[in-house]
Amino acid sequence: MMDHEASAMEVEQREEEEGDPFLQFIDYAKSVVCNGDESKGPSWNWIVSKILKTCIAYSSGVTSAILLSDLFQAWNELNRSGAPKKQSECIFQMKKKHKRAKLPNTVTIDSIHEKKFLSLNSVIEAVIIHTYILPGTVGLLGTNIYMLHLGDFWSSNTIDLYLHRRFYSLADPKNGILKKGREVFLTGCRLRTATGGLDHARLLPTEYLVILLDEDQNDDAMLLLAQFCADSFSSISLGDVNQGVSYSLRARVESITSLEVQGKYGSLQRKQINLVDEYDVSSKFLLWGEQVLLANLFSVGSTLALDRPFISSSTDSALETSEEFCLEYGTATQLYLVPFIRNEEQVSIALTQNHHKGSKLSRALDPSQGLVVSQVSLPCNSQGSIDFSNYPFRSFVVDLREKMTGISLYGIVADIKSTQEPVVSVMIQDVTGAVWARLHFARSWSLGRLGLGHTIYITGLTCSVGTRKSLELRWFENDVGASFVNISCLPALLNSSCLHTLSCLSDLSAEPTGTRICRVWLDQIEHCHVTTRLSHTSCGYFLDDGSSEDLKCNFCQHKCNAELARSFHLKITLADESGKLFAWCTGQTAVELLQITPDEFCELPEEEQIMYPSSLEHETFKVALVNCRKKVEGLMDQDHDTIAWEITRAMKCE
Repeated sequence: MMDHEASAMEVEQREEEEGDPFLQFIDYAKSVVCNGDESKGPSWNWIVSKILKTCIAYSSGVTSAILLSDLFQAWNELNRSGAPKKQSECIFQMKKKHKRAKLPNTVTIDSIHEKKFLSLNSVIEAVIIHTYILPGTVGLLGTNIYMLHLGDFWSSNTIDLYLHRRFYSLADPKNGILKKGREVFLTGCRLRTATGGLDHARLLPTEYLVILLDEDQNDDAMLLLAQFCADSFSSISLGDVNQGVSYSLRARVESITSLEVQGKYGSLQRKQINLVDEYDVSSKFLLWGEQVLLANLFSVGSTLALDRPFISSSTDSALETSEEFCLEYGTATQLYLVPFIRNEEQVSIALTQNHHKGSKLSRALDPSQGLVVSQVSLPCNSQGSIDFSNYPFRSFVVDLREKMTGISLYGIVADIKSTQEPVVSVMIQDVTGAVWARLHFARSWSLGRLGLGHTIYITGLTCSVGTRKSLELRWFENDVGASFVNISCLPALLNSSCLHTLSCLSDLSAEPTGTRICRVWLDQIEHCHVTTRLSHTSCGYFLDDGSSEDLKCNFCQHKCNAELARSFHLKITLADESGKLFAWCTGQTAVELLQITPDEFCELPEEEQIMYPSSLEHETFKVALVNCRKKVEGLMDQDHDTIAWEITRAMKCE
């Protein structure tokens, strides 16, 4: 009998999710952008991420036209390729063997010309078409001004770069390595736009340039062998360094981490590139301040060759490590990179996709429906884990296996546990099951209010087998591709009719199944409960009563003396033509419903505070509701007694 009830409940949950307007719009948008050929279109994850990015940018609401326009523009930008007849012959020939994936922040030269804008953290993956000396500058101030004429694999346009003087020795016409056909990565570039006449846009000098080497080319292989094989991390002596000895080192990029150093005059950004040489000896390559832009040019698994890095003791660099020294990007340092070429592995399309009867994927798996997709090729990283960031279809909890990275999940929060700052565990539930994910924050909680029953979309998860031989999901806030969006609290949700449909209160399920939007009025005001309490502004959770000294949030475990605000705790009855529902809310949602701030409310005389809610009776609102019932233990979110419903967003109807 219990199995039958569980099965019926699972079917109900699947039907609920199949009717999710947000998921329905994702499928619609994907079919439109793909123009009927889903094998060549963007992945499900890409569509969701772009839509949510647009929703965040347009907090007052979006339309399907806005979303589809942004999707088309972004997809065309990502997949544009220059006309071969306009490209340099050397680039055209090099494209045939180009297998390297784009770096995350890569922009094309075509887009630079179109937008006439370039952000500092943008990456340009360029090919040198030729090197020349700027006319009229020969002998000026005793030196020449070198220019690089650059193209890329995706553009028909080219652009010129004023070469930074630290690279002039590498641009020598006779012995320099910066010549026709050489690939370089650039970041930290500033654009000098055209001012009229025959002038054209150029890139101003940047110190952040990395030269790519190809071990299959004899000249590059000889350079690596002659210049970077004599020294190793074990051969470095701080005594010799103090005597002026320089080193040329070669090592594999093991990981890249972001850190922030608190100093006397504020914080300083730092990137730590963890390197391992051919003898399995490790060392740290540190980037400070604006230098952190250089990390945009590296990828895990690539080989980094450092010519004359600045070498300092770990003590001088405030590095907590057993290693004696660390490497830094000094004024004489030159960087070379052998990119990691990722292998691909065939991955079978999960049969669990058939959970959604009539979904795009179930049709793809049905030969009678035309296109048959049984497996896809996905890249592997240097540790052999498969990268699912471009997996064409939605991933479900039941699909998770070890050695998966770049996983994205759409589901609801079934439970939350916080053991120590800055790590929080969240149970993510979809129609196929539930899984715990450990969220590692850079410093402390940064996701805003997150509660039971909230609908979330999380990207950048990794899955591995833990010490208990069970699957473990982990998420690191600063990892490339990592994001977390609480859809239930998204400001644009209530005003975006393409992403929701209105539900009646009587249609709401007794089980947590997602976020529902209802048009309601406030009812039975005599049973309304309004109190104000101190809450932690970062996570929105209330603090326990007690001493104001050294307060610690019970939810995210963060000391929050400087991050406190007075917040409403509101319990109120909502009503529509179909029924009534008792719900609670806090934060800005309560402010929207009460139409007064907590501080203003507290300034009212006590009798006015008691009478104030009666002025709101029959006011009409559009609200987002979630069921915050904890399925395992029965009840509930923090401090909300037996009230099963939370109002996560509210907007007054005029």
